[in-house]
Amino acid sequence: MKNIVILISGRGSNMQAIVEANIPAARIAAVVANRPDAAGLAWAAARGIATAVVDHKQFASREAFDAQLAQVIDGYQPDLVVLAGFMRILTADFTRRYEGRMLNIHPSLLPAFPGLHTHARALEMGCKVAGCTVHFVTAELDHGPIVAQGVVTLQDNDTPDSVAGRVLQLEHQLYPDAVRRFVAGELKIVDGKVASPAQPAASLLAPAP
Repeated sequence: MKNIVILISGRGSNMQAIVEANIPAARIAAVVANRPDAAGLAWAAARGIATAVVDHKQFASREAFDAQLAQVIDGYQPDLVVLAGFMRILTADFTRRYEGRMLNIHPSLLPAFPGLHTHARALEMGCKVAGCTVHFVTAELDHGPIVAQGVVTLQDNDTPDSVAGRVLQLEHQLYPDAVRRFVAGELKIVDGKVASPAQPAASLLAPAP
């Protein structure tokens, strides 16, 4: 059984998708938020999942916050840490602590459009596709070995919100499957890339427009 700790900042829709996937040999040990009003905390607690809050506003520095966050996470003995809409930039020391066992999902086809406002930027650039990326977390923001990507075709009448809605549907499919593959031991990092020979097709999700 693999212990999973999920970090959220808001409603945690990807957290919910992972919990509801009932991944074999996975135990959601805790959901931890950096905001006491994060709606996902109540959702998790109602399902018997342990919850905790480490309010970033209570710390004078990013380093102090990360140190306390790591202490809370480690109390649940995680095999995997999952960032599910966790809106904090993590320090290099924190990311090194969980190297190879921390996943994130980003709403763009990395390495394109790291950071915020990804769908608006894709539309402004005239991109023909957009999407999301599940990746292992490294010290460099929105980088790290790519596990899986989902692609949507952009339409002339698209807005950032309409793209976000379609991409979120892909996220809810890709992220639980990536966690499942980690728990099953299918994800190996070789020369900075994720090798998953058992399921190469699982690395790309590209439904019809």
